[in-house]
Formats: sequence, structure tokens, C-alpha cells
Amino acid sequence: MDNKVYYGEYSLKHWINLILKGNVILPDYQRYFVWDQVKTKELVKAFREKQFVPPVIISSFKDNGQNVNLILDGQQRLTSILLAYIGKFPDKKAYSKNKEKGFTDENDNPPDESLVDDILEWNFNKLIEKGNSKKRILEKIVKDNYVEFNLGVNDNNDKFFEDNFLGFSYIVPHANDDREQQKFYAKVFRNINIQGVSLIPQESREALYYLDKDLEKYFKPDFQSEILVNNSKIDFVRYLALLSQYYKDNDPNRLARGYNRRMEDYYEEYIYFCIGEENSEIFKIKKDNYRFSFENLRSAMSKLDLLKQYDSIIDVDVALFGLVYYVVFEEKNIDFDKKDEISKEIANCVGNYKNEYLHKKNPSAFKYLRERVSKSIGIYRKYVK
Repeated sequence: MDNKVYYGEYSLKHWINLILKGNVILPDYQRYFVWDQVKTKELVKAFREKQFVPPVIISSFKDNGQNVNLILDGQQRLTSILLAYIGKFPDKKAYSKNKEKGFTDENDNPPDESLVDDILEWNFNKLIEKGNSKKRILEKIVKDNYVEFNLGVNDNNDKFFEDNFLGFSYIVPHANDDREQQKFYAKVFRNINIQGVSLIPQESREALYYLDKDLEKYFKPDFQSEILVNNSKIDFVRYLALLSQYYKDNDPNRLARGYNRRMEDYYEEYIYFCIGEENSEIFKIKKDNYRFSFENLRSAMSKLDLLKQYDSIIDVDVALFGLVYYVVFEEKNIDFDKKDEISKEIANCVGNYKNEYLHKKNPSAFKYLRERVSKSIGIYRKYVK
């Protein structure tokens, strides 16, 4: 049986009721509301002027035997409609402390604040957890966290919301089990996101982490956010992919060969390989017991004082590649009694690299990346127990 797609439209009031009653929900990987007040006002204007507004995409999903409707595309539109109805907008200042940090740039460029400045760790769940009606939400929200947002659409007994409509595409997949469903939806979301405006490659890639829920924390461990470069978190998949290939070939000069300017393709191939979706000639992996090895890695990072802010990608690469390789892939222990010697070797190596003008200027060049992988592994090799 093929996947089915149905088409239709609902009034904005009906969409609001669906959201408030929990009849349409956001997948885990749709965490952020990124529109500002200007874009939300433009959406309301488009409805008023009867302009075309792209339909949302909803999908049927079985979760523990229950049917739920996932919002695959259209979160910004639906959230904006809800905010216009409630008459409140999340205050950027109030939520700035929860702002998601961007990802480290592999060439040590500072993060582009224009890409992440308006991305807050907020979505409409913050409102509906307060209640399932406008009255209850307004009674329970923390007023300092929201600003007044009066677009003149709440007059005449919700007439604006009853008289304007938003279309939808409703996908019902043919899937035999939950895992197959999860893969289908993650791929659909990924394809939608690629076709739209991708904020950050790593954010777009995160949908793939949910292709196998058991591996979500493998690709995105909690300690990732504790290691920062230029106030940006590291991309742990980068370390896993490169070291997985090194574990197979034992040759740093082969790392990511043929992927110049296509490192996102390299990381995606690694992810698909890990979840069993694709075979690969370049990767080898040991992930069966990753939770235990990640606990050991987190402990090792703490003992070596590596959970911190770094000055550059050069610093963090020399500090981490060798440690991750031996603890996660070789499943070895490090002699922490030699912590001072390890720290000194790392510092000396980093200092030498930073004294090389071209290395410091262009650390993402494969020549220098491969050198850091090899050198870091060489440092830690001396301190494996």
C-alpha cells in the first residue's frame, strides 16, 4: 500500500482549537519559534488581504498504539496565528538566557549572530502547557516573559479567525512499525527543511538523529553543550565521523577524502551508516555500548578539565580527538595520574599550530585537520593504560 496524501483547509479558529486541545503536536526536533513580530504581522496582513499563504503539512503518526498528528511544516505560521489570538508575544529578553548556542565554525569564524539572534528555545508548547483556552493561558503565563501583541484581530468575536482559512496537506504513511514511521517522518522533515531556508547545517541535520531514537544521544550527547569554542558548542558528530573512519583505516591521510567542501554530505553518510540505512566503505563503528563509553568519556573530560570554553577549533581538536578515539572507539582507559603531562603536551602542540600562520588562518583545511587528528591520537597513545 502506498502513502496517502489528503488536502483541505481549516479556518484559523479551527487550527487554534486543534493546537489548544493537543490534536496537532510538534515533533521533538521542531523545538524553536524563529519568527519575529514583523513576520507575524506580515502573516496577519496576508490573511487580511486574502493573499496566498503556503499550506501546512501534517502527518498521522502512531505512538504507542495511539494516532497523533505531527506538524512537519508550518510551525511558524501556526504559532503566529496562536500568538495573534492570545495577544502576547514571547519577550526576547526574557528568553535570551535560554537561547540555543550556535555551533562551532570549523574555520574559527565567529558565529553569525544574524542566524541565531532570534532563535529562542521556545515554542507554542510553552503556552498550551498553561491551559487549553485563551482565558487560562492569560491567567497563568508569567507576564514579564511576554509582551503585548495587539494586531486588532481580536475584535468582533473572533471574526478574523473564523473568516480566514489556512490549507493543509495531510500525510498518512504506509509503515509496518514505529521505527519505519520515525524514519519516514524524519526524512520528510529533513527534505522540507533543505528546500526552505536552512539556518545552520547542524540544526537541519538534527532531524536525522531521530531516525533511530536509541542513537539520538549518540549523535548529540549532553556534554556537547559543555564544550564551547567562541561561545559556540561543538558538533560531536564531526568527531565521531572522522574517528570512525580512522578506526577503520588507521590512516589520517584518508580522512574525508573526496569530501572537500562537502563535509555535510560526509556527516550525513555517517549518520545513515550508523542507523543501518546505508552501507559505507569508509566507516567502521562501535556503538553497541556507547552509553557506557560516553559515561567514561564524560568522566575523562571532567578529570582532564576539558569541559570548558576554548579559544579556537585548534585547541579543542587537539584536546578531544585522541581522547574520544581511545575511550569510545578503542574502549581504553587513560592514566589520569599523568594529567599534567597530558595537559602540557596538548598546550605545546596547540601553541606550535597557532604559530603556523596558514594553520591558524585556515584550520578547516584538510591538511591541518588530518594533522590535528593524528597528533591528538599520538599524544593520548602514550597515556593509555
